[in-house]
Amino acid sequence: MRIMPLADARTLPIWRRPVTLLFLMAIAMPLSFATWSALLNNFVIEAANFDGSDIGWLHTVREIPGFLAVGVIAVIIFMREQVLALVSLILLGVATAITAYFPSMGGILTITMLSSIGFHYYETVNQSLQLQWLPKAEAPRILGLLVAAASAATLVAYVAIVMTWEAFDLSYAFVYMASGGLTLVIVAYCWIAFPQFEAPNPQLKKFILRRRYWLYYALQFMSGARRQIFVVFAGFMMVEKFGFEVHEVTALYLINLIANMIFAPLMGRAVGHFGERNALAFEYVGLTLVFLAYGGLYWFGWGVMLAAFLYVIDHIFFALALALKTYFQKIADPGDIAPTAAVAFTINHIAAVFLPAALGYLWLVSPQAVFTLAAGMALTSLGLALMIPRHPEPGNETVFARLVAAPAE
Repeated sequence: MRIMPLADARTLPIWRRPVTLLFLMAIAMPLSFATWSALLNNFVIEAANFDGSDIGWLHTVREIPGFLAVGVIAVIIFMREQVLALVSLILLGVATAITAYFPSMGGILTITMLSSIGFHYYETVNQSLQLQWLPKAEAPRILGLLVAAASAATLVAYVAIVMTWEAFDLSYAFVYMASGGLTLVIVAYCWIAFPQFEAPNPQLKKFILRRRYWLYYALQFMSGARRQIFVVFAGFMMVEKFGFEVHEVTALYLINLIANMIFAPLMGRAVGHFGERNALAFEYVGLTLVFLAYGGLYWFGWGVMLAAFLYVIDHIFFALALALKTYFQKIADPGDIAPTAAVAFTINHIAAVFLPAALGYLWLVSPQAVFTLAAGMALTSLGLALMIPRHPEPGNETVFARLVAAPAE
């Protein structure tokens, strides 16, 4: 992998350019991760007799590397970010491929930890590479297309499982090996076909926490908290309250993926046209109404069709989270992107360490209270989003920045 300045990459054929590499990695990751997730609950119950406590521990272990993503800063001292992204995908692919060969509590937790390190370190570095490699004017549109590509890869994995699992009487070992193997094949191509792209701005390789990024940190924290409520409780509600079976939950996932393929590129264009402030405000108003409507399912006994509709709309709104990336891209010093991506990923996962377990107890008493709390979080995010200026840039990170600077002018 020879080193090539990013400015020279435009001379390469399309199949060797940085954007193509981003798309291939966006496809490689969900082939392993989506398959691992789709089979996980059935596998751990059949292979290791997991109960509710065991699955809780598994998800706690799975989130630890996300909380420790700040460790990426130490790794990139010795390893280039592009190399780390590919090594992380290799770890994810290998861990997925061998999952079925460790059918015990200890084995599954160990494999989960390894795959989670690969997943979270890849996501951290990938976000950094996206913001360094994509021009600011094109970033929202291309990020939307990357979300759509990842959704398409996940859709292919789900459809393949649904169509072949019973028809060919597949085993967990075969499916995990096939999906992990496909990820490794794509990574091998990425390693061979692409040079190492050298961004024009060297990245700081130390922990940084800048006061002027405080709004970005706050929005990341709230985003992680809301995400946990959706991931943990929205799907659980569909099963517990409405009795959704496996194929019905899978159908919802497939609808979400198709919606993402259609709407994510449109969301990217909307962010580019209306700006991050308006896009995020629209997202948070929508999420507030969705979470309140989730509560209404319990308060007023609304039906299953509305619940399924809300679940899909909820998922679509999260595609607008790409506006957080482009907001940071506009306000950041070019050398801060890599270390701040690691810090932001850790901040985003703070809530994942305690919120699912804490709200699980609240759920036992009042599920609607959990969703009311989520609506409050969305409103808090809305208040933060309104602090983003219409044209964010260094020195104009929040609507208050000009007010603070005014007396000195």
